[in-house]
Amino acid sequence: MYSVLIVDDEPEIRLGLKLKVDWERLGLNVAGEAGNGAEAMEWLAQHPADVIITDMNMPVMNGVSFLEACYEQYPALRLIVITGYEDFQYAKAAIRNQARNYLLKPVTQDELTETLGKIVQELDGLRNERDQQAMMQWRLSQYYKEMKEHFLVHLVKEEVERESVLRERAKWFQLDAWESRQVRFVTAGLIERHTMQQERSPDKLRLPFEMLCREAAENSKGLFHVFRDANYAGLMHFVTATEEGELESFVQNLRHAVTEHLGYEPAIGTGQKVTGLRQWKDGYLSALLAWNLIGNPGSNVIQQHGAMEAVLSEETTKVLQRYVTRGDLAAFEQAVYKELSASFAASQARFVKLIFQLYLMLDSMAFTAGIALESSEQLWLRPEQVWGFDTAAKAQQFLNKLAVKIMAGPEKDSLDADHSMIQAAEQFIQDNYMYDLNLTMLAERFNYNSSYFSEMFKAKAGKTFIQYITDVRMAKAVQLLEETMLSLWDIAELTGFSNASYFSSKFKRMYGISPSDYRVRLKSPEKFDNQVPKK
Repeated sequence: MYSVLIVDDEPEIRLGLKLKVDWERLGLNVAGEAGNGAEAMEWLAQHPADVIITDMNMPVMNGVSFLEACYEQYPALRLIVITGYEDFQYAKAAIRNQARNYLLKPVTQDELTETLGKIVQELDGLRNERDQQAMMQWRLSQYYKEMKEHFLVHLVKEEVERESVLRERAKWFQLDAWESRQVRFVTAGLIERHTMQQERSPDKLRLPFEMLCREAAENSKGLFHVFRDANYAGLMHFVTATEEGELESFVQNLRHAVTEHLGYEPAIGTGQKVTGLRQWKDGYLSALLAWNLIGNPGSNVIQQHGAMEAVLSEETTKVLQRYVTRGDLAAFEQAVYKELSASFAASQARFVKLIFQLYLMLDSMAFTAGIALESSEQLWLRPEQVWGFDTAAKAQQFLNKLAVKIMAGPEKDSLDADHSMIQAAEQFIQDNYMYDLNLTMLAERFNYNSSYFSEMFKAKAGKTFIQYITDVRMAKAVQLLEETMLSLWDIAELTGFSNASYFSSKFKRMYGISPSDYRVRLKSPEKFDNQVPKK
């Protein structure tokens, strides 16, 4: 809605104008009235306005002086002059000060409605242009890039959102068009070799390698989106919907750039084609599997065996995860041995892919629980280990060792373990504040009773779960208010608040000022107290 100020020294005229137009239908709101130019200028100093309807013959400050003052101080205002005096000087003053129209009293309903309608169209055009510019600026900002990366990681790692929410968020990051297209994931990394000199270890090359990967994605002009999964600090991942030729060209250019700048050729694995955002998790896993097989004996045989699809079903994966979180080692061992034996009997390709998939599952659980795996236990660093597992029993022994370590938890006393878990929970909230989070879900994720988790979180974090997540979301919302011109609806959606109204009420309760006024305060701090809003 656009705000309108009516200025006329006769109250009945102001009332008549208010009754003459269907303001709401036009998208307008009569926000204020004034009896002369001086009153109008005082009102404008305290309130925003988009359109002014003014008389010319008024006391104290007449229409000519008022128009000149408006043009000087508020050049963006749309001005409509309505007067009963057919005076050329009035018309000339109106035109000189960019009045949108000059109407003679008594103005008809159709005439006023038509004039206001044209102004609304102008304002809509300017608002759309401003919104597009703001969105473009935001999309170029580091914050937008970070949010897109969080969305990609969430999409391939966590339980996906409701279909409507998923598509809306994909639209924000210009990924909605990829819903119906075949996409492929690409995983790139530096594999540690025992023959490498110490100064050339992948650990010391991770940062420049990440920068090269991000630069490659940036240069692709939106054809490749890049993200980093914290589970695998040395790997970078891309998702693309390009054709085979463009994909091969990108991989070759990335390999050349890394080799030229770092003196070390990267390993790059390409996953299977998948369609639909809900299938991206499978596509991501297939790229990880493909990467793990690069440069290892028998990998060509496995690649020729078929696409790098996952061997373990999602349902079976969840069952195995449940066994680990419950500490049921016997059930885990029995289920894993059954899967390994069946895959071993089927083919070497299926057996190796299953080992990698089971490892990736356990590695993710260890990361979530804050458990550091030793170098020898990190299969993604030394994938050649898998070729030593020539029986189902050997593979099971390796995987059981990881499961036992996860079940045992961090090697600290119980109080330290709880503290580490709360730190992990806080980090999870920091990374996923924009999604629908609740206490029960978080407690289950860390294998705690909801009531106990709630009490422990408050004790360790110093505030309740609800207050903590609200503070995180509000901090991000303030950042968006300060750095972008996004609407309150957009900010509420992007920071996890249910709607703009709820966000506004929470903001005012915490800071003592509405989000809109806070934004105005940033532009005109002299209109407010020079104090940072307090919670």
